[in-house]
Amino acid sequence: MGYVETIFGRKRFLSDINSQNSIVRGFAERNAVNAPIQGSAADIIKIAMIRIQDELEKRKLKSKMTLQVHDELNFSVPQVELDEVRELVVREMEQAIALKVPLIAECGVGANWLEAH
Repeated sequence: MGYVETIFGRKRFLSDINSQNSIVRGFAERNAVNAPIQGSAADIIKIAMIRIQDELEKRKLKSKMTLQVHDELNFSVPQVELDEVRELVVREMEQAIALKVPLIAECGVGANWLEAH
């Protein structure tokens, strides 16, 4: 086989998984465990991002998605749109995919990224 998959079927090939070198093989084994988790998280946030952007455009909002860092999204939001955008983002992040366990999204607000945390 030589690969692992995300929950959406995206493959990460692990050519060194059967290496005779234990260090190289160990690295591939760690990737085999980690890639489906991190890759699935990346797939999920991309789905949420597309849906959020589509909805921002549909509603003709001035808010802008400005940055993604791992499992976080950063937006520039006019004060008048804050409640609407907060509800939209949390809903789309939590409902990006149906899982056996709920996805929980939190929203922080601030003048900068540090304040929002």
